Amino acid sequence: MLEVKKFSAVWCGPCRALAPVMEGIKSQYSNVVFETIDVDTDHEQASQFAIRSVPTVVFVKDGVEVNRLVGVNSKLAYVNAINEGLK
Repeated sequence: MLEVKKFSAVWCGPCRALAPVMEGIKSQYSNVVFETIDVDTDHEQASQFAIRSVPTVVFVKDGVEVNRLVGVNSKLAYVNAINEGLK
């Protein structure tokens, strides 16, 4: 199972810009679990994944991190990372 964990914060402008992009991608993949994690409220997961800046999107397959994108990237970058994780 592939999980896409988007780490963000309410005060983060780039995070707000990324949100609609991720929502659009989410609608294309029924076989992927998408999760949004607020680093200010979920310190445990932010620490577990060593999040140093937001937004950061971590791709986890079967409990193991397989990819990570930091900052706002193109929609294609996220789609390619998901497709690679599904292989």
